[in-house]
Amino acid sequence: MMGKVDQSKTERMKELIDVLNKAAYAYYAKDMEIMSNYEYDALYDELVLLEEETGVVLSNSPTIHVGFEAVDELPKERHEKPMLSLAKTKSREELREWLNGKEALLSWKLDGLTIVLTYDNGTLQKAVTRGNGEIGEVITNNARVFKNIPHKIAFEGRLILRGEAVITYSDFEKVNAEIADAETKYKNPRNLCSGSVRQLNNEITSKRNVRLFAFNLVDAIGADGVAVDFKNDRENQFLFLKEQGFDVVEYYRVNPDTIMDTIEQFATKIVDYDVPSDGLVLTLCDLAYGESLGRTAKFPRDSIAFKWADETAQTTLLEIEWSPSRTGLINPVAIFEPVQLEGTTVSRASVHNLSIMEELELGIGDQITVYKANMIIPQIAENLTRSRKIQIPKTCPVCGKATQICQENDTKTLVCPNPECEAKKIKSFTLMVSRDALNIDGLSEATLEKFIAKGFVHSFADIFRLNRFEKEITEMDGFGEKSFQNLMASLEQARNTTLPRYLYAIGITGIGVANAKMLCKAFQYDFEKIKSATMEELSEVDGIGEVLAEGIISYFTDEKKAQNALELLEELQIEKPEQNEEEQIFAGMTFVITGNVYHYANRNEVKDVIEQKGGKVAGSVSSKTNYLINNDVTSTSGKNKKAKELGIPIISEKEFISMLEK
Repeated sequence: MMGKVDQSKTERMKELIDVLNKAAYAYYAKDMEIMSNYEYDALYDELVLLEEETGVVLSNSPTIHVGFEAVDELPKERHEKPMLSLAKTKSREELREWLNGKEALLSWKLDGLTIVLTYDNGTLQKAVTRGNGEIGEVITNNARVFKNIPHKIAFEGRLILRGEAVITYSDFEKVNAEIADAETKYKNPRNLCSGSVRQLNNEITSKRNVRLFAFNLVDAIGADGVAVDFKNDRENQFLFLKEQGFDVVEYYRVNPDTIMDTIEQFATKIVDYDVPSDGLVLTLCDLAYGESLGRTAKFPRDSIAFKWADETAQTTLLEIEWSPSRTGLINPVAIFEPVQLEGTTVSRASVHNLSIMEELELGIGDQITVYKANMIIPQIAENLTRSRKIQIPKTCPVCGKATQICQENDTKTLVCPNPECEAKKIKSFTLMVSRDALNIDGLSEATLEKFIAKGFVHSFADIFRLNRFEKEITEMDGFGEKSFQNLMASLEQARNTTLPRYLYAIGITGIGVANAKMLCKAFQYDFEKIKSATMEELSEVDGIGEVLAEGIISYFTDEKKAQNALELLEELQIEKPEQNEEEQIFAGMTFVITGNVYHYANRNEVKDVIEQKGGKVAGSVSSKTNYLINNDVTSTSGKNKKAKELGIPIISEKEFISMLEK
């Protein structure tokens, strides 16, 4: 009656979907094959068989293709059963007393957007947001592209459940990392999730990695019209939802004797938990008893929410650090005597803007109380002495130019209006340390931003002079002696590099990894020749042309840019490859590489060999391609088909090596 499904099979399906989707992404987006067609087909066939056996098809399964659709508006709809809020407490003891001797399920209170899903005859029919609890918005098209909900389930009756749509912290950070303007970044995962779930075009939703965790089964009526018997136990409902392929919110069965220890388990986990959560929910296991309790006008009586009691500590404000950002905002950061909060040492907290700083009436030496919002983000709770002894800086701490105070609506901010301020050039530094450029480990964009804000870095060369600030860096949050030493080792390793990497690193407009290599070859790896080359000489280089040539000349005639680049060059040891014209056996040839390689470490190594021998490597097959290298010469992949259509030879790695040995 319950449409029982072997849960081990649904778990295996999730594993297969993850592997197959990674392989497809690598092939179509990265032009890489991480498994053979034979392996892919075998896993795909296994997934199809499991979907047929279980009757479950998950939304991200490669066996289905969800069409993207745009709508003009999200229609409103009244919920069949109103969605009430929960009574709340911050007292662990009160939570135990609330049990009144009963068993209950203790689970995360996830911080996202509540969605009601309706399935009929095993198929997702409708998804509606919570809205005001009475009326929500229909977002069915968007729900179909959530990363983890089933499109089809084994249960053939009518199923209604509630779940929390969320975006993980890690996915939230990835989305924000792609937004250059700090002012347009999303404030928190919940805001991003809310906007993603309520998009009019579900193609946008699909890119946001929205996930849903079921937390409540509303109705399960079988095809015969009879309600499923869950043996009067709420946990059976959760197990049933798991069997249908849903991810269920993490929960534990508790009683008055175990609840305190279980709360502590959650308190330990939340520090590193990737899914946004703002507390816990306690719900009685006994379904009939819970129903008999009824509800108040606002709350059901079978559940209660637990909000983390913010641990506070009193400390002394030592200074305000003014932190410039890439948008020009200069944000005040409070530095105080270190205190222990939620198991970690805290010594700084963002004050966000001038309005908040003035509202708190902060002054150096003030006694303040601090806490961690939701046990994570340090904040100032209260200023006990309110001396108002803070001087707002008249000059930017990075570039030294005059600052301005701006007011928009009721919010006052401090800004640096200088367009040439180094703090606004974070992207150029990020490019310089990236993997294809100087490849410096330990210098993320966030770390660079901190170093620039503190005045450690003004030019490219300053990156290699960070040893001057050992004391300051080792005392920064997130750094220590070991982190500093690792960074120093990474910098020393990065000093030995190649001219193409250097040319890419200095950020000449339009010069990527490939055409940097072409430039170096054309000018015999002589930087002075490249720097002083004429428009005509540059334009003749394969892959450059007049537009890029103009960009190169413009870069080196800009005195400040040229000086910045030359200072960096002095910090580096440039490896100059030996050029032997007799070995340029692939001069004028273009290769495309696809699939796995076995003799070489990876395809980049094959690419390096080809380029050292005078050839070019392209990403796709065209009429200009001379050879396609693919160990699976009989493959029906797109590249093989295209090569056969154009009459281009498809050679194996072994045949390629034999060409080198001739």
